[in-house]
Amino acid sequence: MRSKKAKVLHRAGGKALVEHTVDAALTLAAPAQIAVVVGYQAERVEALLAPRGVRFVTQAEQKGTGHALGCCGEALDGAAEYLIVAYGDCPLLRAETLQTLAAVHSGSGAACTVITTLVGDPSGYGRMIKNAAGGVVAIGEEKAATPQQRTIREINSGIYCFDAELLWRHIGSIQPNAASGEIYLTDMVEILNANGHGVAAHVIADATEIVGINTRIELAEADRILRERKVRELMLAGVTIEKPETVSIDVDVRIGQDTVVEAFAQILGSTVIGEDCRVGASSILRNATLASGVEIEAFSLIADSRIESGAKIGPFARLRMNAHVRAQAVVGNFVELKKTDLGAGSKAQHLAYLGDSVIGERSNIGAGTITCNYDGVHKHQTKVGDGAFVGSNSTLVAPVEIGSGSYVAAGSVITHPVEEDALALGRTRQVNKEGWARKRRESKGRESKES
Repeated sequence: MRSKKAKVLHRAGGKALVEHTVDAALTLAAPAQIAVVVGYQAERVEALLAPRGVRFVTQAEQKGTGHALGCCGEALDGAAEYLIVAYGDCPLLRAETLQTLAAVHSGSGAACTVITTLVGDPSGYGRMIKNAAGGVVAIGEEKAATPQQRTIREINSGIYCFDAELLWRHIGSIQPNAASGEIYLTDMVEILNANGHGVAAHVIADATEIVGINTRIELAEADRILRERKVRELMLAGVTIEKPETVSIDVDVRIGQDTVVEAFAQILGSTVIGEDCRVGASSILRNATLASGVEIEAFSLIADSRIESGAKIGPFARLRMNAHVRAQAVVGNFVELKKTDLGAGSKAQHLAYLGDSVIGERSNIGAGTITCNYDGVHKHQTKVGDGAFVGSNSTLVAPVEIGSGSYVAAGSVITHPVEEDALALGRTRQVNKEGWARKRRESKGRESKES
């Protein structure tokens, strides 16, 4: 990967590679029955996955796949009848495929069932060597395969379902590879056969599911496939996605029926969007929650914020850090909300910054209004009551409170509380000096001639 971080921490489809595998496993088993083998940058992997409640097993020395699984013996021996082995760098493996593997294995009578697939070019993969009855007798690695074995197109995925008791009984029989010194899990196929236990193959149609990620090129391809799957899933569920090849939607995003997503939108993280919404072109939503009937105009950025039904946002709006826009409120062009609660039916339609604010219902925030929420050391809150009117280019110096039903005259600097139903003017008196501009031009003209 040419990277300073562990491969499984790289992201595709909005999640780290290892998160995809663990989340697939969680559809089959409780967190306590899932063991994640960690080694390089173990603390970072554990911090990422700890909220899921899975267990961790440390492989202090990386001595191969068989050794990695062997490290789990104490943690998992006796925990279940079957044991599935999967890899943390295979993000395209579907949960449904693991579920089918478990079902196929339970009905096969085999000691192990391995996922396989057919590919046009099997170069570099282990080949599935079978007997006349179709049972797997060995996995022929590329370097050691005979010319005849190299013609086999059915390849090993490295994803297994074992009879747990037989696995733990025989895993100690794996001998280190003569060339590398590593302990390879593929040797279990021959060991089980030698002890009279059959190994079955479960062939899957989609070869991309078993692809492991080893380069940034493969990472980008996995990301593309995951996002293609997601937009297809959403469209089949009733979401309109205009120019789906241009949008980026993370795999954990949820979108309701009859919502429209316009071209080049990005919907990321744990975003949840209700029904009958519209997400405008080139907008970016990250960890946002939208109720039904919300409209997001083009080029808006919404992060870690909540928008209630019927609200309208944008174009060119920014909401961040737990902004909360209530029902039927309007946030217009070039308006930014940060840690602000904008009340139901209230409007901030043009060129405003509202930070650390609580705005009541049906209030109007004029163009150019800003809350001065930072004094250089601490942040302070601004409160605006219901039905208040804040004129254009007003400056609200926090902490300050604007009472319900009050008016703030345009261009005012407000530093003291405004009572309910009052008019606040915080600006110097206008002075007009007759002829001043003409005299200035004449003076500048004389200076120019003299120079």
